[in-house]
Amino acid sequence: QLQLVESGGGLVQPGGSLTPSCAASGFSLDDYVIEWFLQAPGKEREGVSCISSSAGGTHYRDSVKGRFTISRDNAKNTVYLQMNSLKPEDTAVYYCAAGLGLRFFRLCQLGADSAAHEYDYWGQGTQVTVSS
Repeated sequence: QLQLVESGGGLVQPGGSLTPSCAASGFSLDDYVIEWFLQAPGKEREGVSCISSSAGGTHYRDSVKGRFTISRDNAKNTVYLQMNSLKPEDTAVYYCAAGLGLRFFRLCQLGADSAAHEYDYWGQGTQVTVSS
């Protein structure tokens, strides 16, 4: 079965850290652009960060620059989103998506969230809650 599985969300206090992971099964992530999205209650899905399939280029939305780091471990077929200095407004369900082809990296850089439906695979999401 071809799927993405997220894990590593949870409840953390403001200023804390979490590192959700996105693991692929049934296919190799090597050639895929991976993007993390968030969806807060009552709001639209928004792109957070992405990593390209080659050379490991990365992109972040302004609100998470300097706090979040995306990385990939192709040997483990997994992408990570290290989240530091978490804020209550980071609370959301976080999803990872995989797209075959570098055009997805360009879409991510442009913030083209409306094109998210074009991604080939989606995970089920992991809840991140930042609260004291």
